[in-house]
Amino acid sequence: MQSFTSGGHRIEVEWFAASRGSAAGEGAGGSRPAVLLLHGADELTYAEGDRLAARNISISGYHVAFVHYLDRTADRRVAYSRLRQDFPLWATTVRNAVSWLASQPGVDPRRLGIVGVSLGAAPAFESAAADPRVKAIVDYFGPLPEGLAGRPPRLPPILILHGASDPIVPAQRVTRLNAS
Repeated sequence: MQSFTSGGHRIEVEWFAASRGSAAGEGAGGSRPAVLLLHGADELTYAEGDRLAARNISISGYHVAFVHYLDRTADRRVAYSRLRQDFPLWATTVRNAVSWLASQPGVDPRRLGIVGVSLGAAPAFESAAADPRVKAIVDYFGPLPEGLAGRPPRLPPILILHGASDPIVPAQRVTRLNAS
């Protein structure tokens, strides 16, 4: 387990090193592209699925940092009554995680991405809109943060994987990014 500090709080990171000789390819000095993997609202309740995803991404040649961003608010699960108050802290933590990731040995800081699962997609969008180092986003059935809903943000390429009949996060709330 690795970690970094955000807002005076220790943020845990599970590291999955890229497999050599895979499709992603090495950059200068043997560096590899890397992604942050951001869990959903239940953080570690479904972590085995997140870890499986991280292992699969790393086999493809990407370093993966599974960031426990809820550590910033000392939560193991999102407290929905504090969602609006806590979201800016999580988004800042994810921006700090991008900086941490870019500084890791063997990481190509010009090839960074974020995979956001459910709630994790919102701080992924917020961070990518503010940080041009993020070159791609994968959104697994997650929401667009309120702050970006009213303005067309500068975002990198996005892959959205979302069910059309999702009862929790309506797909049209995110797929409208295709129109901007």
